[in-house]
Amino acid sequence: MDLRVFTEPQQGATYETLLRVAKAAEDLDYGAFFRSDHYLHMGAVDGLPGPTDAWITLAGLARETTRIRLGTLMTAGTFRLPGVLAIQVAQVDQMSGGRVELGLGSGWYAEEHAAYGIPFPKEKFGRLEEQLAVVTGLWNTPIGERFDFTGTYYQLSDSPALPKPAQARVPVLIGGHGARRTPALAAQYADEFNIPFASLVDTEQQFKRVRAAAEAYGRRPDDLVYSNALVACVGKTDAEVKRRAEAIGRDVDELKANGLAGSPAEVVERISAFRAVGSQRMYLQMLDLDDLDHLELIASDVMPQLS
Repeated sequence: MDLRVFTEPQQGATYETLLRVAKAAEDLDYGAFFRSDHYLHMGAVDGLPGPTDAWITLAGLARETTRIRLGTLMTAGTFRLPGVLAIQVAQVDQMSGGRVELGLGSGWYAEEHAAYGIPFPKEKFGRLEEQLAVVTGLWNTPIGERFDFTGTYYQLSDSPALPKPAQARVPVLIGGHGARRTPALAAQYADEFNIPFASLVDTEQQFKRVRAAAEAYGRRPDDLVYSNALVACVGKTDAEVKRRAEAIGRDVDELKANGLAGSPAEVVERISAFRAVGSQRMYLQMLDLDDLDHLELIASDVMPQLS
């Protein structure tokens, strides 16, 4: 089971904070540092000092880390044109020496679009389909050849399809709870399928849908990685768990029901239950980014039991 760190900087984090977390995650041998792609906070927080851009952040981290993989859960398709996104991700991949992964979703948070003057189209999923075709098409076009695309939402003509990423194939993550179109899209484009904040029952059901869609598309279902994202709140004692839950404004019982909360032994048991229904990778949503001891505890008391 690969454990990865997943952050939500829109809730309030500077680049320096994210850098400390990413370096700690690298030193503690987590598999990757991922971040959300949002421009507006959610819930009862002020979001100070304000948002940071996902790909600008990852570009900085690409130069200030050496081993850890870097990516997004999920880049909002509404924020960037697909040709521009392909250039951005390829450049950050080059800057990192080939450590980037692209999670791409349709975008959903209407309020952040209104707050920053970003168009929020009604038909988002169709745009996402075309974005994936364009981004992967640009990367896969051999050097010296040209790329053209004529879609409903995007048109590219005589593109040199440059630059290329450092990796021969940048892993693409697709995720969500949709029962039909999401599995089909994952079957066509994804290297990894992620289901966020889901129960064991929903996880197992969605993984089965994706595996069936992959087979129907002509791919081996095992060619995809299957992963979860869940909030983490781990402590050596009940008091420590409670303190960490209070720090993120959550209830311990709720976290135990819907996330990864409790003692290291409890969390190992919970993650193992997800592994039993097919999960191979866990993104630990870390909401208190100043609590580096939390990362160290999971690395020392949870990670070894899952290897």
